[in-house]
Amino acid sequence: QVQLVESGGGLVQAGGSLRLSCAASRLTLSAYGMTWFRQAPGKEREFVAAISRSGGGGSTNYADSVKGRFTISRDDAKNTLYLQMNSLKPEDTAVYYCTAALWAPATTWSGSNYRGQGTQVTVSS
Repeated sequence: QVQLVESGGGLVQAGGSLRLSCAASRLTLSAYGMTWFRQAPGKEREFVAAISRSGGGGSTNYADSVKGRFTISRDDAKNTLYLQMNSLKPEDTAVYYCTAALWAPATTWSGSNYRGQGTQVTVSS
């Protein structure tokens, strides 16, 4: 059974940093476009960042709200996806999810083939 397991979330003060990881099992990460989504309390789930397959150039795409602060990356040898989050703001507080989509990264939740269970990020002011 394919699993995506997020880790690295926690409580951090505004201006701080966190690095999220998403470990994939029974899935060859190199074949998938990968995406981070997040969902804040009382809000809809939203796109955060995406990265294409390394064979497809490994191009990245970010939501305007995180551009310049967050960096998505992947290590196919370790079957792991990352999200480096710097200059965190209270509005970044959410559950963060990684997803995998065959070939091209998903831009919508429903467009993902596999989804993780999420990791909580809380940013205090």
